[in-house]
Amino acid sequence: MRTRGRAPGATKGGGAGPVRAPRTGGAAVLRMTDLHRGVADPVMDTMNFLNEVTLHHPEAISFGPGRPHEDFFDTEQIFAHVRRFLDHLAAQGRSPAEVRSAMCQYGPSAGLIRELVADSLRVDEDIDVPAESVVVTVGCQEAMFLALRALISGPDDVLLVSSPCYVGITGAARLLDAEVVAVEERADGLSCADVEAAVLAERLRGRRPRALYVIPDHSNPSGVTMPLETRRELLALADRFDLYILEDSPYRLVSPGARVPALKALDRGRRVIHLGSYAKSLFPGARVGYAVADQTVSRADGTTGLLADELAKIKSMITVNTSPLSQAAVAGALLASRGRVSELTEEAAAHYGRTMRAALRALEREFPAERRSRLGVSWNAPGGGFFLTLRVAFRADDAALGRSARDFGVIWTPMSHFHPDGGGDHTIRLSTSYLTHADVEEGLRRLADFIESEVAAAQRRGC
Repeated sequence: MRTRGRAPGATKGGGAGPVRAPRTGGAAVLRMTDLHRGVADPVMDTMNFLNEVTLHHPEAISFGPGRPHEDFFDTEQIFAHVRRFLDHLAAQGRSPAEVRSAMCQYGPSAGLIRELVADSLRVDEDIDVPAESVVVTVGCQEAMFLALRALISGPDDVLLVSSPCYVGITGAARLLDAEVVAVEERADGLSCADVEAAVLAERLRGRRPRALYVIPDHSNPSGVTMPLETRRELLALADRFDLYILEDSPYRLVSPGARVPALKALDRGRRVIHLGSYAKSLFPGARVGYAVADQTVSRADGTTGLLADELAKIKSMITVNTSPLSQAAVAGALLASRGRVSELTEEAAAHYGRTMRAALRALEREFPAERRSRLGVSWNAPGGGFFLTLRVAFRADDAALGRSARDFGVIWTPMSHFHPDGGGDHTIRLSTSYLTHADVEEGLRRLADFIESEVAAAQRRGC
């Protein structure tokens, strides 16, 4: 009942009453300003924007998605992998009821297959850690969230990232209210001198650089691989400045040739939290990743444990546990290969290497020296992975992508999406993983025509 003499919504003291959300057709409407600020961050629109461009132009050849090629998937093999893992559990002495429970009930937050993951890392990557240091996650994206939530403990803690940088980590940081400090990559990748300068600058500001996120092998988006000497320098720097390294390397086992040792394989001071995934090496639909967190945590009660224990606690409040069926499919593949995922991916790695080389040859053909110079085009030449970058003389923004897709039938990714502090306006990312050689060649022919058109239009405008 309304109080006599008081305006609707007014308080007893005469001030404004509670602000009510606007209504449309009787339903409450939330304002964006009422939601977490991370939701409105432009980085959140990147994935949806690129998906929408592809959906709106289905006939276009797309160098956008960083997906594995579907010819390497076998649906029937998934059932065989699950069966193999069930037999493995039975061989360990589990009763039929225990096997059923393992598959159908909630499982341990840290994962069912930690031992198999640890064994695989030992034989395939020379990463020797106890199974207790592994947390099996819902893809690598969850592993990032867990690591950031654990490490970023106050408003003065910051996350260092390379620029350009994978949007998944910057998006996760925004949603967790973690400040991101970008360290600009050079042509040959991240410089330890630049990382050190960023650490010192943040300390002068009264902030604590807590962790550095890197993709050291065939990185997304730039395609650059960190040299061995830089890896050693980075580990020494981390020791010196009490910095942790979040190592994300999804492309190592799907790239041809010899591999530079993973940062975690070189880590003697336990400075590296290794973030892994089976999305590229097995299949993305499993949504199985992991974090290797073997750092010691000293608790207030005087006991010690592993950082992995704390990540598992956080996970228990987010996804509870990773799907046992998904873990079973991955575990079966690990058992079939005796942990050597590199043997399972040998054919795929060779394919991706051939496709990358086909793209580089096509770029040379479409842009011979004279045309390259006239149009202001240059590119890098990764030895593996899914991505390469192409520099152009015009502004390669979302509007330019729209013209490219609509008028020339070719899709690419503006690199500006990957620069947290701005930049990349004249560079595009090309993903070669999902295309046939014929599509790569035709797509790059269309891209060359688009670039020619854009440069001519800029010249007409007098730019």
